[in-house]
Amino acid sequence: MIELCWLRIIFFQYLFGNVQTDWPSLNSSNIDLLGIFPYIANQSEPTQWSIQSHAMFKSAILLSRQYDIRIQGELVGYETIESKGDVVTAFGDTCEFVSNSTIIGIVGPSFSRESQYIGPLVGKIGIPFISYSSTDPQLSDRHTYSSFYRLVPSDSIAASAIADLFLQYEWTAGIIICQSDVFGSNGAKSISDEFTRRKLSITATVQFDINTYEIKGDLTSILTFSSTRIILVWAEPLYINMILAEALERSLVGPQFLWILSTPISLNYFNKTFNENLNGLFVIESVTGNVVNAPTNDTLLKSAYEIWQTYEPETFPGSQNVNYFALFAFDATWTLIKMYEKFCSNVSSPCIEFLNNSSCFDQHLQNSDSVLNLMNSMNYLGVSGLIEFNENTADRVTGIYYIIKNLQLSSNVLNYVPILVWSHATNWNFYSSTSVIIWPGNSLIAPSGSASLQNVHLRLVVTETAPFTMSSQFINESGESQMKLVGYIPDLIERLRIRLGFIPEVTLIANKTFNEIIDLVANDAYDLFLAQTTITAARSEKVSFSNSIYDNSLRILIRKELKTDIDLLTYLRSFSIQLWLAVLFACIYASLLLCVLERRENDALRHRSMISLIAMSIWYSIGTLVGYGVDFHVVTAAGRVLTVGLYLLSIVLVAAYTANLASELTISKSQDIIDGLDDIKNGKLSYSRIGILVGSSLEDYYLREISGGNKNFYPLKTKQEIYDGLLNNVIDASIVDGSVSEYIVNNIYCNLTLVGKDFNTNAFGIVFQKNWQYKNIFDKAVLLLRESGNIDELKRKWFKTTVCSETAQTTSQAMTIESMAGLFVTFIIISLLAIIVCLWKHRSCLNLTYIKKLFLKRNMYKEKHSTEISRTNPTTVEKSLF
Repeated sequence: MIELCWLRIIFFQYLFGNVQTDWPSLNSSNIDLLGIFPYIANQSEPTQWSIQSHAMFKSAILLSRQYDIRIQGELVGYETIESKGDVVTAFGDTCEFVSNSTIIGIVGPSFSRESQYIGPLVGKIGIPFISYSSTDPQLSDRHTYSSFYRLVPSDSIAASAIADLFLQYEWTAGIIICQSDVFGSNGAKSISDEFTRRKLSITATVQFDINTYEIKGDLTSILTFSSTRIILVWAEPLYINMILAEALERSLVGPQFLWILSTPISLNYFNKTFNENLNGLFVIESVTGNVVNAPTNDTLLKSAYEIWQTYEPETFPGSQNVNYFALFAFDATWTLIKMYEKFCSNVSSPCIEFLNNSSCFDQHLQNSDSVLNLMNSMNYLGVSGLIEFNENTADRVTGIYYIIKNLQLSSNVLNYVPILVWSHATNWNFYSSTSVIIWPGNSLIAPSGSASLQNVHLRLVVTETAPFTMSSQFINESGESQMKLVGYIPDLIERLRIRLGFIPEVTLIANKTFNEIIDLVANDAYDLFLAQTTITAARSEKVSFSNSIYDNSLRILIRKELKTDIDLLTYLRSFSIQLWLAVLFACIYASLLLCVLERRENDALRHRSMISLIAMSIWYSIGTLVGYGVDFHVVTAAGRVLTVGLYLLSIVLVAAYTANLASELTISKSQDIIDGLDDIKNGKLSYSRIGILVGSSLEDYYLREISGGNKNFYPLKTKQEIYDGLLNNVIDASIVDGSVSEYIVNNIYCNLTLVGKDFNTNAFGIVFQKNWQYKNIFDKAVLLLRESGNIDELKRKWFKTTVCSETAQTTSQAMTIESMAGLFVTFIIISLLAIIVCLWKHRSCLNLTYIKKLFLKRNMYKEKHSTEISRTNPTTVEKSLF
């Protein structure tokens, strides 16, 4: 392909290198302008750079003669240099012409690298020179290039227009391929700087060596492994052809990539078999005002074309096909002529005089400051649009326009079709109301600018952890049992697949730590790792992470410890000992006071003994205090007041006791060994009883925040070992991810629980290699899933189930017999005391009844004994009767 390209270049060199022109000789003039143009035989596109620009330069000179424009009484003549791109040669030729002729201004040079060398020399001489195609932004420096001007926009303006294009189509990054010289490197820098300012990025800058005609680096790897699919080529047409030829051979031009060229190229260099690949390619170039319907000087343009057709009709391409650089070349020439005409009309003769003109290094225009000041104030309508300069920059400040042409394939023929136009005032707009953009792949839909995952096979690795990823058995259509992955992660993969179009190849890995799996991804064993993988700084040094797929925090997981110790005084612990003593004192005090107040007036108390009186008073005080009431009432006013006081005590004390008792009994049903993270940090648990998952972010947190790097914990390899260790009393606590643990305690292990507040807020992300080419579109897809509510929907589906909640609630609210044992024991004791009192009170009656029973029983025994004797020995009975 490259060899064919070179054969065609040689053909054009021969064809245009032997063009014969009949332009009139103007050597008789003593006032000349010097034109510097590309060497015809050195150009792959001579009609653009050399022939047309050269012709319009001469047309401007001859037109000034037709208008009889004289400078210092002389008609303007011209001298020309055909530059081969060699800066030393261009510098030497310029110096020679300036030394041997009266050169009052220079049009050109074409190449930025030549302008950089010639600029300081011409600035020292003090004559203005205007370039029609040098775009290097450094040439705008007024301090270094004091007499340099240009009509073509600088690369910094082009960079701004390109950045506007990226923002308009929401592209975020691009790759630059530039030629290895000042034009290429400075152009690339301008774009990169502008992108940085606009918060865009250049992912790679690739150089094309203009000496060896080779691309530096592996173009295939650079482009295919990049996250962007927008390629900016900043080079001259000859080098663009070579770059595209190599890219076509490597299948890097076509549906997956959008190429944007800095200048048009001839399509005849490429085989027609590549037409479909080139279809959709963009070309951005600076244009004249007539392209965007801005005002231009049509009279001058028509006269210039007539002169061109008169002297060199064989190179005139038609008024619609004249290169824009040729129009800039005409305006550059005409600007110098009109400026000097105006200058000399205001200055006494001679208006142009050089000092020390023996050598270009010593030569200097006497009135150079005045000449340059006048250049800075030039303002007129040229053939390219409105021309205006100022003293602060070498660039024209008006009449700057860009156009994008789209390579469109029709009947297997490629054509440049204008589609978008740009100016400072309007940004990018369609060229016309009927403009249609054909994107790479013959698509009408603008690309995302990022690498596409459509039909790309991705190697995914997951681990089994409920509810993120779980294996489930199902019966297929053939009746065979197969395993299927279900859970949050499989659902997320499916939604990403639908959105991005990739083909997932999922592998379930067991018995490897997260850090080990991350290393596998970093070493290209897998493309993606999807699990509850915490994004950390240490891991980010090895791999990259997507946007958050789950917001997480850490928790402390322990087993539920039920309180089984019997406390007989549980029901009394609602009040402190001091409060109980105060209540007792209040009862005794009220009882004694009641005795004094009610003894004489109250019939229920008047005739009682002192002990009975005190007992009844205490009974009244206690009954009133607990809200029970008693079987007699106070009758005195003072007694009633005292009763009111007891009622007030009753209301407060009974309410407080009831509330505190309920709280105490509820809290005391279970007993957690720790309350949260602070207890672990303070050493309440033995560190060897704290289980930590090794090779995880949990281990990193423990070593960093708790143990100070000491691995004094109980090491665990899997999450299942955490749960088994807690249930089997191997460990007492573990630091776990809050998302997983909440699901576990609510749905699987109901006898495990979480304590304390959550801490160390973090996020889970998808793991992929650093500089992964699909990172941007993957991040965007995850972000869209979050914004559209898909992530929240998955959370509700997999994390909001609560199998354990009903059982846990019933257990937590029931009062156990153990918690109330003391109350029943107290009741039994009081019951026994009541029995004892009762027995003591009725002791005399009980004694008499007992004696009667004994006597009766003795009599019955005697009678029975006598009857038995009489039956066995009647004689004895008779004797006894007598």
